[in-house]
Parts: sequence; structure tokens; C-alpha cells
Amino acid sequence: MLALTRSRRRLTTALAAFGLLTAAAAAQATVIATPAHAATTHRVLFDDGHAEEAGNADWIISTSKPDPLGENSSPSSEADWTGALSSWGVALQKTGSYSLKTATSALTYGGSSATDLSNFDTLVLPEPNTLFTTAEKTAIMTFVKNGGGLFMISDHTGADRNNDGYDAVQILNDLMTNNSVDSTDPFGFSIDSLNISSDHPAAISDSSNPVLHGSFGTVTKSLIANGTTATLKPSDNSSVKGLLYRTGYSGNTGAFFLTSTFGSGRVAFWGDSSPIDDGTGQSGNTLYDGWNDSSATNAALALNATAWLAGDGSSGGGGGGGGGGTCTAAQLLGNNGFESGNSTWSASSGVITNSSGESARTGSYYAWLDGYGTATTDTLSQSVTIPSGCTTAALSFYLHVDTAETSTSTAYDTLKVQVLNSSGTVLGTLATYSNLNAAGGYTQRSFSLASYAGQTVTLKFTGTEGSTLQTSFVIDDTALNVS
Repeated sequence: MLALTRSRRRLTTALAAFGLLTAAAAAQATVIATPAHAATTHRVLFDDGHAEEAGNADWIISTSKPDPLGENSSPSSEADWTGALSSWGVALQKTGSYSLKTATSALTYGGSSATDLSNFDTLVLPEPNTLFTTAEKTAIMTFVKNGGGLFMISDHTGADRNNDGYDAVQILNDLMTNNSVDSTDPFGFSIDSLNISSDHPAAISDSSNPVLHGSFGTVTKSLIANGTTATLKPSDNSSVKGLLYRTGYSGNTGAFFLTSTFGSGRVAFWGDSSPIDDGTGQSGNTLYDGWNDSSATNAALALNATAWLAGDGSSGGGGGGGGGGTCTAAQLLGNNGFESGNSTWSASSGVITNSSGESARTGSYYAWLDGYGTATTDTLSQSVTIPSGCTTAALSFYLHVDTAETSTSTAYDTLKVQVLNSSGTVLGTLATYSNLNAAGGYTQRSFSLASYAGQTVTLKFTGTEGSTLQTSFVIDDTALNVS
């Protein structure tokens, strides 16, 4: 059925949309950095810029920041560094395979600071107690999508240590559900609003899992001393996996420790900060020694997970500070079905819509380029990094074209599908569709992007319409699957 001719927005609206698009493009250019290749030494950044020392919390590896080596350049015991996470830090430092730093200011990706995320393989968020800003959430999510490791450690609901109205449960859920990169449950889980007083969550049976059976030991149990769990949603991200469960729970509920992947990166979640607390820290803090608790194997769990996030292990995503030479089977496009509206994609005003003038293939939202019956150019684009280790990179999308044009030989209106570099130069045109491709329903289109492995590219759809008779180019259910 022919779509109704769309009405053009008033000029002021179009100009405002253009301004927003330009600003979004500029912001994206700032965020998307050239991927850093994985170094021999695993680079780990511990966050201390979000009230991680509020109240009795002391979630730092050392009082020397950003470099803990300033306190002791060759630590042999956890007492050589000061902080409730010093055992964790010293254990990694002693291996000679890790470079550790602490971030005390806003988290960035693609910037020039020494603690910019592009300089690291893994980011540890040890019970943050203030909300991440919009820019920080974009930085964190882009870092993971491009190959970084993210270690999220929560505490029980109501653990608002600085009394600002937010606890770690709310803050980490906000990171996953309210960001500009992908808010459609990108990691495949949500953190439960619970306060579980005590328990010893047990590890699942999986002898090949590098987190449960890694170079730092075998994990059997963890502990909860007022903590929470997570609910898994494998239908949103099939890579999510619970590794330790609250007593009496399994499957998609009661996961106390879990892993997942996003884009080219890896994610780990732990439901309590007590297991990483080594009982020592700065004067005046009341701490709990979960790290050395003999009823659990928390040290092995923390250290194996850190190694896995940084790129070790045979299963899961790849480390490398937002890119590297490994490849994990994954779907890389954010908001790939457009159900989060104007999120992740850069688009002309009105392109991403749930208008009844056309129909989504699935869900409610879709991308509708042109269809006005006047001279129009609409665009839709998203930047993505294709890991250098991937031999398969399959771009696909569903396209529906309807038109009021009657010609069977002349392409009056066109849709170009192109690959651009970070400077906006066209690297290749994958296809050009036109009013001559009009047909009922959606048709899947597929292309290989394997030749762009190791590059950050922009996928761009450009619809150009002539001055009379509308043609609508309708896109839904995009994907970029790599392996």
C-alpha cells in the first residue's frame, strides 16, 4: 500500500533538528576514539570519582592517586598500600602483568587525560554512590562496546553512603537503561532492589569457565553481607550468564555474580561490595574482611574476573581498551530495532518514528527516510568499531520501499547505503535503491563489512527525493553480526 505523503516540518523545526544533529555528530566525534591495541600489560582503572570513599566505604587500592606506586613502588603485602581494596590491587601488581591507576575525576573516552578510558583495558566501578553524567555514561558504554572490560560492583538497595538520594543499585541500573549508546537492556540483566542480609552464593558447575577456574584459583562460593542479586534477561542479550547464585535460586533469577558481553567488550557484575573489602583502610572507617573470609573464595573470583575482563580466557568478549585483535561473536549496532527512539543513531528530524503512516517490521519504531513528495534529503547513521580479529562482519537490515512514482525505468528517488571513515570520507557504497525497488512488505538486505575489520566506521543511509511524487524508504531491524 502506498504511504501517505508526509508533511514537511516548519523551517524553524528543521533548523533546530539540524543544529541538534550537528551537535550530536560533534559529540560523537569527541567520544569515538581510535581504538588502543592491547598491551602486554593489562591496564586497569579503578574509579574513585563517584563517592567510593563516602561513609564507611573505602573502595580504593591506594591513597596515592592516580598511581598507587607513589605510595609503595614494590608492594609485597596489602598493608603496603592503603585502602579497603589494597589486597586486590597488590595481588594484581605482584604478578607483573598489570598496570593500575585510579580515576578521581569525570570518566572520559577519547580525551587527552592520563586516565581517559581509551588508555585502559578494564574499568572497575566499586560501588559508585553518585550518578554518572550523560557524558560519562556515553564514555563508559562506548568503551565497552569498542572492546573494554567493565566490572560493576553493587551493594544492597538503600546503601546511600553520601545521602544524595542514590545508591549503587539505582546508579548502575541508570547506566544501563539511560544512556545514549544503547538503553535497550544492552548487557541482558537488571539489578534487583533487594537487601539480602547474608548468604553464601554457590558457583555453577562449569569447569571450562575462565572466571570460575582461572589462573588465580578455583571459585566455589562467595558471600553476601547485605547485598543484592540480578535478574537475567537472555532474550535481550544471549551472552549473559550467571556464575554464582543465591541459595535456592538458579536460571534467570538470584544471580549474585554474572558475566556478559556488549559489542566487542566484556562485562562482570557482583551484587555486594563486602567480598572485595579486605578489612583494612584509612583511619575511621568500619570495614569488613570479605576478601580473606575462609568460608568463600572471593579473592580468586575478583582476580579471575579482572583477568577475564582485561582479555584473558578463551570465552567471552575481548579486552584492549576499546579494541584489539580478538573477536567475540556479537551484534554491534546499538538501538538496532529503533525501539529506543532517537538514541544511538544520528538521524534527520522525524526519520526515527512510530508514525502510523508506515509500519514497523517488529515493535513500534522504525526509520522512515523521505516520503514527502518534495525535494528532500534524509540521513540515518551510526558509528561502530569492527574488531580487528573478526573474519565475519555481516551487516543486515530490512527495507521496504513504496512510491507514487509510475516510471518503470527511471530512478527519480534514491537511497544510498554507504561506509564512511571518521573524517566523513566515503569508503564504499554498498548499494543504491530507488523507486524502482518498490514492493509490498520488507525485504532483508545483507552485506559483508569484513574488509573494515580493525576500523571505526560510520554506516550511513542517505535518502534523496525529487520535487514531485513521494518515495518512502523504510528501514527496520538492523544488525551487524561479527565473529
